[in-house]
Amino acid sequence: MYKYILETAGNINWMALFALITFMIVFVVSVVFVITKSSKQIKYMADLPLLSDDTNNDNN
Repeated sequence: MYKYILETAGNINWMALFALITFMIVFVVSVVFVITKSSKQIKYMADLPLLSDDTNNDNN
């Protein structure tokens, strides 16, 4: 049924459709990751630019 609908729709740009679907998948996955992160992890990531190099450089 879907094949018939797409064939009768006319000139469909399949690359644009593929790009749109890819964008939507990436967007939904990133939203799910943001929602499932704990507030402790978000706070740590927000404070990273303010930390000194001694605290976030474990190689020394």
